[in-house]
Amino acid sequence: MDTASIVMFQNAASLLVTGLVIATLYIIISPLLEGDKLKKRMNSVAEARDGMRQSRLEQLNQDQGLRKESKGFVRDLVDRLSLERLLEASDLKDKLAQAGMRGQKPIYTFYFFRFALPIIGFLIGLIFFIGLNVGKWELIQRFGATIFATAAGYYLPAIYIKNKAGKRLASIMPVFPDALDLLLICVESGMSVELAFAKVAEEMAENSVELAEEFSLTTAELSFLTSRRVAYENLARRNNHPGIRSVATALIQAERYGTPLGDTLRTMANENRQMRVMQAEKKAASLPAKLTVPMILFFLPVLFIIILTPAGMRMGQALG
Repeated sequence: MDTASIVMFQNAASLLVTGLVIATLYIIISPLLEGDKLKKRMNSVAEARDGMRQSRLEQLNQDQGLRKESKGFVRDLVDRLSLERLLEASDLKDKLAQAGMRGQKPIYTFYFFRFALPIIGFLIGLIFFIGLNVGKWELIQRFGATIFATAAGYYLPAIYIKNKAGKRLASIMPVFPDALDLLLICVESGMSVELAFAKVAEEMAENSVELAEEFSLTTAELSFLTSRRVAYENLARRNNHPGIRSVATALIQAERYGTPLGDTLRTMANENRQMRVMQAEKKAASLPAKLTVPMILFFLPVLFIIILTPAGMRMGQALG
């Protein structure tokens, strides 16, 4: 081998070693230059969550008025007379939420009517029963009617809220198992919990506006609250029903212990569907007892008249 060949071989070897050294240094240093990919991804997820949170809050504030406050005569009267302390009602916010009333305006309205209706009932009793003596009653009866009108005015707002909450829950529960089935499909398709609740709220709007509203509120709370457990507890608190409370408890346990959410939703959907069937069977079983009084008052007299009238007429003709 001549000298030129040796020099070329040495140069080629030097270039190879230099390339290997550069490649090794690049492999070692490149991860340090790229930074923490996980941190970047978490930052991007946090930015997306903040955007969803802001958009959902703006939508709820525009459409449902969750943060609108009452202004005017009612609020001024309640604040000046301190009716919240004078006529304090236990769990008022939860009861109003179960009736679909949120924010400060329903609270002030409730205390205003609880203050005004007893006065109106007392004045009606004082004028019609004691003053004019409409029913021509005795004095003690007139005082009793006045007291009854006053007490009815005091309890009437609570009765109204309870009835409205019952009607609202009656419109939610028949379609709640179907909503759980849709939620199961969305979760198993790869959607996150927030997107799944939002999708189900959109799809169930035609069947039950109240249920769609509840799922929309849960979506918003899942987006901006620090803990999903609080959102699920609020869902159970706004809907005081054993089926919804059990679903909320199951979701909290799945979130805490990491159990598969699909299995939990499938089990809860089956339980709520069985509960719906049992409720229908209960209504069907109570139907004969409810029909007893109408049958005695309306059906049996007519039946007796139809059967006995011809016999009575013939007996009258026979006896002359």
